Amino acid sequence: MRPTDNYAKFVVPAKLYRIGEIVRYTPFTRQTIHNYTTMGLIQESDWTEGGHRLYDEAVFDRLAKILELRKTKTLSEIKLILDHEEPEHVVAS
Repeated sequence: MRPTDNYAKFVVPAKLYRIGEIVRYTPFTRQTIHNYTTMGLIQESDWTEGGHRLYDEAVFDRLAKILELRKTKTLSEIKLILDHEEPEHVVAS
């Protein structure tokens, strides 16, 4: 028996971020995050009880990719590129 087998195991939920936190850590505005969500460039992972969008950590990689693609592509072109990649994640129900 391994020493850790005697300890309780915890399920730690992933950190979820509100739009304000994403704005704080990225060069994007609140309106841009909203627009990108509406366009389907990024996707919320969950919602608060008050109806606010929550995003998981994958949104930062996705936004970095969008920022890089914006140098040479339109948002419509970026949407096509991202749509042909693996889905960002599945929205929790």
